[in-house]
Amino acid sequence: MTMNGRALVFHALSEPTRLALLEHLRSGEHRVRDLVDHMGLAQSTVSVHLACLRDAGLVTVRAEGRASWFSLRRPDRLDALLRSADDLVEEPA
Repeated sequence: MTMNGRALVFHALSEPTRLALLEHLRSGEHRVRDLVDHMGLAQSTVSVHLACLRDAGLVTVRAEGRASWFSLRRPDRLDALLRSADDLVEEPA
């Protein structure tokens, strides 16, 4: 991965709403409409955040009729990355 690619990933992870979307997507694939309802935000706001996550390669999207379905691209790797972030900021015992 290039330095720019890493910057995209860390930028995508730097916003609490995007982290909440990723957390919700851990339960499986969801339609944009379902994510909007879950987050309680405007569809345009959720769509902007999903585009950022997609551009960073963290989520995938598939079209089904008029609906767009989002899912985590590599759930196991995302879990490992988030655990590493927790470890980095964990207070020493």
